[in-house]
Amino acid sequence: MSSDLMTSGLQLTAILLISLVMGAVFGVWRGYNPALLSASTFVEMQQGAIRGLNLLLPALGLACLLATAALAALSRNRPPVLGLYLTALAAIAIAGLVTRFGNQPINAQMMHWSAASLPNNWANIRDKWWTLHLVRLCASFAGEVMLIAAIFADRTA
Repeated sequence: MSSDLMTSGLQLTAILLISLVMGAVFGVWRGYNPALLSASTFVEMQQGAIRGLNLLLPALGLACLLATAALAALSRNRPPVLGLYLTALAAIAIAGLVTRFGNQPINAQMMHWSAASLPNNWANIRDKWWTLHLVRLCASFAGEVMLIAAIFADRTA
């Protein structure tokens, strides 16, 4: 396989992966503001989202991280392009770290909740989860923008 074909394949893979992650994170932000939901609706929706996304999105994010790292390695002799890939890599990594060490521990707690037996501080926990979600939304968005910029720069370099 030629280097150009491999690079194009990695670029396509990285864009598709970050787009899937960003789309899901954006959709949660736009459609599921927990402050607007009753306690019972919040618990049901959150637990359903956790079951559906808690493993899938981090796996997609990790695959995107690996593809972006490979693209950075391939561009090591072109500093401007490398810088863009590394910036994208950092933003994607931040989103992943926030998810792993912020949102997912809270998700694990929430899976034991029921609307009838919420912890006394459930709204504070919910709000902390939401704040972390907004951080990863911003990091994911920055990662996608920087990845797109890197790919455009890579194609013109």
